[in-house]
Amino acid sequence: MVSTKKTKTKIGGTKTNAPFQVPKGMRDRIGHEVHELTGFIEKATEICLYYGFKPIVTPLLEDAQVYSSSVGISSDIVEKEMYTVKTKGGDVLAVRPEFTASVMRSYLEQGMQNQTQPVMLYYSGPCYRYDRPQRGRWREFYQFGLEILGTEKSIADAMVIELTMLSLRESGLQNLRLLVNSIGDKDCRPGYRRELIAYYRKHQAQLCKDCKARLKSNPLRILDCKEPQCAPLKFEAPQSVSSLCDPCKKHFKEVLEYLESLGIEYVIDSTLVRGLDYYTRTVFEIQQETRPPEVALGEVANPGIQADTPLTIAGGGRYDYLARTLGSKRDVPGVGSSIGIDRVLMAEDRVELMPRVIKKPKVYFIQLGFEAKLKSMNVIEVLRKGRVSVVHSLSKDSLGSQLGTAEKLQIPYAIILGQREVIDNTVIVRNMDNRSQDVVKVSKLADYLKKLRI
Repeated sequence: MVSTKKTKTKIGGTKTNAPFQVPKGMRDRIGHEVHELTGFIEKATEICLYYGFKPIVTPLLEDAQVYSSSVGISSDIVEKEMYTVKTKGGDVLAVRPEFTASVMRSYLEQGMQNQTQPVMLYYSGPCYRYDRPQRGRWREFYQFGLEILGTEKSIADAMVIELTMLSLRESGLQNLRLLVNSIGDKDCRPGYRRELIAYYRKHQAQLCKDCKARLKSNPLRILDCKEPQCAPLKFEAPQSVSSLCDPCKKHFKEVLEYLESLGIEYVIDSTLVRGLDYYTRTVFEIQQETRPPEVALGEVANPGIQADTPLTIAGGGRYDYLARTLGSKRDVPGVGSSIGIDRVLMAEDRVELMPRVIKKPKVYFIQLGFEAKLKSMNVIEVLRKGRVSVVHSLSKDSLGSQLGTAEKLQIPYAIILGQREVIDNTVIVRNMDNRSQDVVKVSKLADYLKKLRI
């Protein structure tokens, strides 16, 4: 039996009694909130399309091994945060915690390696992680991302960063701070890993429980730990850029030169590794600070100087070995980034991006009587074909109440359909400012409204 016990929940800040509430860390988006989400996705999509990217949509559910083998069995996502589902047939599926592994799976499965390289893709949609909800962190969150697969050239890294920055800046975000680092490849990273293990073994007693385990499984991830006892230790840890082999040094140098040529300011953060196992060479994060960054172009960050609680808005990096973890017989170089759309929409300085199909209605449609109700949908369809959006209350009958709603919403024009207008196949168009009005044939209504620039 389903329980009907009422629990208190909040919708729009108001307490209500409801039999069920949205799961913890998730939320409903209604009306304007959906438009804002769609508006940002449309803006970022437009930028990607102009740069030659194609859309991709991957399933919300994947074989759990797609993530456990690629993201890393010891990562927080796999160990603590991934939602899994066991099907009736015994398969273990994972609800998407991130997009990159899913995109690479599709690249391999759909034979995209046989297309002209590189393959450039963008995507958007919800992801799910079982995490403690906090500022800017939800269990259901929306991402917009882009991936360039099939090239190891440094210009691809720079393009991904540039398009990510463009998407944020054209959404109005200011005080953006780009942190960038290189964590090397399979040739030079083992040496750096040994240095890191030697350093942290000296401080093992100070590490949190998770980082003590990471010291054995993936010591680089200790640098990503935010626990108070671990975070200070990373500032004295060996730096990955000091251990890079010549090809990785050259690649990183070229990425920085591209950023400088694009006028993108950056800070080299030697503690930045990102939280997923598949990253190689370039890694980056974009943060928004509450005060302007004080580090000049190309200057190495002083770990002792912290900004006022910066929020990471986007991040990404290169993943040249990801394909092999998914069963490929050869490496597929790739680089990508993802933007946390929820965090973009939290920014106080963002501009309001509405989908192009959404226009602020300038017409309130009023109908009077049953005969008018019968014809109402026909009139609204004429307006739709004329690309005129309307507001209406077809459930109301009173002229006064409908005019009152139009005034409350500050809509400049009202279209009135009464019994006489139904017979004459006309409507009354009223200017809500000066109360002047005209009788217009329904067949000419769209043209009439265009002359009013509606």
